[in-house]
Amino acid sequence: MKLGYLIDMDGVIYRENNLIDGAAQFVDALISSGTPFLFLTNNSAPTPEDLAVRLKHLGINGVSPRHFYTSAMNTAEFLSETHPNCTVFVLGEGGILTALHDKKIANDAINPSYVVVGEGMPTMEKLTKAHECIERGARLLATNPDNWCPVGAQKTRPGAGSTAAFLESSTGRRPYYLGKPNGYMFHRARRKLAELALGNPHDVVMIGDTMETDIRGAIEAGMYGFLVLTGATQLEAVGDYVYQPTRILQSVADLTDEIKTGKVSDRLNSPVYSHSGFHGGKPGNRHQTDVLAHFKPRPRPAMTK
Repeated sequence: MKLGYLIDMDGVIYRENNLIDGAAQFVDALISSGTPFLFLTNNSAPTPEDLAVRLKHLGINGVSPRHFYTSAMNTAEFLSETHPNCTVFVLGEGGILTALHDKKIANDAINPSYVVVGEGMPTMEKLTKAHECIERGARLLATNPDNWCPVGAQKTRPGAGSTAAFLESSTGRRPYYLGKPNGYMFHRARRKLAELALGNPHDVVMIGDTMETDIRGAIEAGMYGFLVLTGATQLEAVGDYVYQPTRILQSVADLTDEIKTGKVSDRLNSPVYSHSGFHGGKPGNRHQTDVLAHFKPRPRPAMTK
């Protein structure tokens, strides 16, 4: 069977409210050729229905909610599979609330099994309630490790990772991060892709713009990792990573002809890059999983300086 594709969205298909050149033709080629594909996003706020409508407004047709798998859906599946009948106190928006409801996971503001952190801007009242729940024994779970997410060329927003870090600092309890690059996200996405394809694709390609989540997760899950240069990663920064993408593309448009013809390019290996110097971007770790030594409990910081 032909390749199956897992595709990141922001920085791969669109930036802000603009389609990336060639993205619509790329998706059209996937649909017309019958190639199995799934959009994979760490953003836990939207539902699959929301995302399908957004792509339609941007000019991509023929995509339905079944073509999306979000970190919210992944979190709900993880809890349903590993802890049936658990309860949760949620810091997040519609996507995570809907996903948990679909799995019949009840909200509990008194004695929850978990505090679940997703995208959104929680009030201090809700943060305090979450803090109290964790102190009473609730486990801390985040839909993804993103400290921030780009919303424009020069603009970002806080991500779920930053909210989880706030609660980690106040309680001394380390969160568990789902979403990319967690292997559970890629395992479940591959299973969902097989359901769409009515059989297991021979190989799976993850297409993304971020080395720390998309490419790392793909390599660790035994998939091909194709990096596009239309989003978060600059070419000069690629050589800094121990793991490397299988291919580096200017954009998803580079794959359109291959998908139409079924002839996979022989340019499968990335060149070795040794550039050094300033790589740009926002300072500091973007993802909470970039922090080392997660195996050791972190003591709660002193109450005062």
